[in-house]
Amino acid sequence: MRAVDAPDPVRVSGPRLLPVLPLEDLCLFPGASLALVLDRPTAVSAALLAARCGGHLLALARREGGDSPRDLHSVGTIAAVREIQSLSPLEHRAELDGVTRARADMLVGTELILAEVVPLEEGDEADEWGPAVEALARYLHAHADLRAFLEQQRRSAEAMSWVNLACQHLPITGSARQKLLESSAPERCLRISRGLDALLRKEQTT
Repeated sequence: MRAVDAPDPVRVSGPRLLPVLPLEDLCLFPGASLALVLDRPTAVSAALLAARCGGHLLALARREGGDSPRDLHSVGTIAAVREIQSLSPLEHRAELDGVTRARADMLVGTELILAEVVPLEEGDEADEWGPAVEALARYLHAHADLRAFLEQQRRSAEAMSWVNLACQHLPITGSARQKLLESSAPERCLRISRGLDALLRKEQTT
């Protein structure tokens, strides 16, 4: 396994050109990490190019039922490529750290997809953050293994990273996860606080 050189700082405003990593049934959230085995040429090319050129890529979830390599959601997360390991000529393992949400304004290419990327403002989670973390604490109290896992996955000291980790790893559908990623921080907090309590009630009655 080789570590990637420290990525260049991400510009918080203005477009930039980044390779696109398509994700299958997954989303990457800011402040969270993701380890993937890449076995598609498009994904491998994106990770290797990012490692050589600044250390960042744009992780975009694939649209449900999409046939084209470019059938991707427009909102994803700029990720820092932390490590890449060659497993075979066709497979690589990559470790990613989510940095900031972003929108792909334009996609070009097929085997290697590039996107003109514009970072998105998170917004101030304000009063919505407290209830979201309280709901997460209630859920994790009943799932000790998940709490230990989330603590290992946390890559940011910001309080909002706990909410983002919950969005990324809790048992919800891919479409619901994408809607959370597309939401601003206050809306995401509100949705996850309601969703976690509903999920816990459902689990306790089954």
